[in-house]
Parts: sequence; C-alpha cells; structure tokens
Amino acid sequence: MGASISKATVRQELQKLMDDLENNNLADVIQKNSNDLNLLKNTTLDIAITGVSGAGKSSLANALRGMPDYGEGAAETGGTQTTMKRQKYPHPTFPKVTLWDLPGIGTPQFEPKKYLKQVNFEEYDFFIIVASKRFTENDVLLTREIHKMGKKFYYVRTKVDVSIDSERRKPKFSEEKTLEKIRKYCCDNLTQAGESNPRVFLISRWELNKYDFPLLQMTLENELDDLKSHALILTMPAFSREVLKKKKAAMEVLIRKAALVSCGIGAIPVPGLSLVCDIGILVATMGHFCKVFGLDEGSLRRLANQIDVPIDVLRSAIKKSPMASQVTKEFVLDLLTKSFVSGILMATEFVLDFVPVLGSLAGGGLSFVTTFYILQNFLHDVEEDAENVRAKATEFQHK
Repeated sequence: MGASISKATVRQELQKLMDDLENNNLADVIQKNSNDLNLLKNTTLDIAITGVSGAGKSSLANALRGMPDYGEGAAETGGTQTTMKRQKYPHPTFPKVTLWDLPGIGTPQFEPKKYLKQVNFEEYDFFIIVASKRFTENDVLLTREIHKMGKKFYYVRTKVDVSIDSERRKPKFSEEKTLEKIRKYCCDNLTQAGESNPRVFLISRWELNKYDFPLLQMTLENELDDLKSHALILTMPAFSREVLKKKKAAMEVLIRKAALVSCGIGAIPVPGLSLVCDIGILVATMGHFCKVFGLDEGSLRRLANQIDVPIDVLRSAIKKSPMASQVTKEFVLDLLTKSFVSGILMATEFVLDFVPVLGSLAGGGLSFVTTFYILQNFLHDVEEDAENVRAKATEFQHK
C-alpha cells in the first residue's frame, strides 16, 4: 500500500472509541454502527427523468449511470418518441439506485391530465424535467403537481454543447454570453408559462465536467437526506477530482463504522475469531471501495466503450490497487502480512496505552485499530488510482 496514515490519526480514532464507550456500552455502540452500515447498504434512490420527446432524457439516464448510448443495458435514444412507457434502468454497479426514463409529456399518448397516474409519480424521490430547446406550459403544469406531492424537481436544459458549437461559428462569439442567453431564454419560457423564480441547469451529456452539471450534482446532494445523498455519491460519475474527494469522504465514514463493528467482534473471547471476522469485513469493504471508485471490470469497460479506447489503456493507469474481483481472503491475508510491522505492531502499542481504560476490551481495540489502519491506507491507494484512470480517460477524450 501507499503512504501510511499517521500515528496521531490512529491515536485520535482510538480516543474517539473510548469517548463513545464513556456514555454507552459496547453492545449498543456496535449495534448502532451495524444498523447504520445496513441502512447505507440498502437505501434506495429513485430518480425520474421526464420532459418533451426528443429532449435527451434517455441519453441523460445513460450519462448518470456512466454508460454510453448504446450496448447492453443502455437506455434507447433517438429523435422520435422512443420511450412509450416508463423504463427502469438500475445503476449497473449499485442497483438500488434507479434511473426512470419516463415518456415525454404532451404527446397524444401522454396528455398532462392523465400523465401522473400513468407513470406512477409517487414512487420517485425527485424529478428532473428535461428540455433541449425550450420549456413549455406542460412542464410547468407537471412541476405544480410534483410540488403538491411535496417532492423536489429540477429543470435541466440538455444539449448545451450543440448550442455552443452552433453559436461558435458566429463573429465575436463568447461562450459566457451564449450560456447567459440560453439560460435567460429558458427562464423566460418558464416565467411566461407561470413558473415563479425558475432555476435552470445547463448541461451536456458528453461533457459532465462543464457547464452546470457539477452544480446540479451538488444541489441534489445537499437537498437529499443523508442516506439518499450517500447513495447518490456512490454512483456519481468520476469526472473530476472534486467528485473523487466526495467519494473518499463518504468512504471514510464507512471505515470508522466498519472498524467499530470489528471492535465488537474482536472483544469476543474466542481464539481466532477476531482475525477471521476482520478478514470478512476487510474483504467486503475493500471490494466496495473499488466499485465506488470505478475500479471494477464493468465500470472500466463501460468507460472504455464511452471514450472508444481498449480497456487495457485504462487498466494501465492502475498502479497500486486490485480490481474489485481480486479482493479476496487471500489478498487480504497477504496485505495483513505485509503490513504487520508498520500496522499491527503499531496498533498493539496504541492499545496497550489504553489498557487501564479498555480493560478486557483490549482485543477489541486492537481489532478496531488494525481494521481502521488497513482500510484508510487502502482507500488512499484506490483514490489515487481512480484519479489516474480519470486523467487517462480525459487525455483520450481530448484527442
């Protein structure tokens, strides 16, 4: 593994554990964190994408799932009414997050008065209203009904890259002024249709790092509850360093919870049980990290298809981390062996410092520190390799 976390960090975490145990017994602390992990693992997020036909709903659903517009599992795209009934598209890596591609409103088959019932609107967590040119009165009628249900909605103007390229041919072109013009046009449409103080996000399905897509993701993250925000972060396309940092912060929360659960297992006085259970926790958590950061075969293959390069080009950017499928019990045992001197002996030293307080929980403390230490260092490497893959992909996208 790469650079080790500092002793001060490990000591700080062990002190937090002791602080937790001052006012709570170990069983309660373990149960709470185990419940938290289960909630984070099983939380669902259902995102509805709707709007006029041909606005790019299906393409946006693919982009949010890190997929190209073709191939197995991709939402069908086209200039005609390709979505005739609501289509369910689970995220390929985290299937509890689902994108729902809804039929375009205002067509003969989907009139505004019947639309809400036809697409089961009550099932979704929030709604993205999409237009590629202008928003209409039907869009505003739709958002009024969504508002009555007490749910959030977001206006998204797609295909901004196409509009920019069209304007670029004109003399005295200014991208900033063009974006301002597009935004004003969309907001004026919505105001005329009866929307007060509209907010429109300008995005390109092909350039997620540009325009308003980062702002849209941040807005969704902030306006969802903590569990659903976590689910959103897991599935965010890793198009920038900022997204990778958010993923890392979310995984650091998991590390402490996993280490606390390990601490409880380690405190059970059964010879060998702590080691076995620690391995199970490490295997599951490390594999999860790899998937969150796109270091799994499926994610790499989808990215390779999207930018039209051989998958081995992206694999070559991964220097330190295994692929998710390579995180096995044998891999973890080898990692523990290699980390023994710098990691586990350090953990023993720290736990001994706390023996007067830990008492019979010293074994649990050792398990906590070892799990925390191994996972933090592994996360450091995974984030670094994910950035390498992102940089390599960006290099080929700009060729």
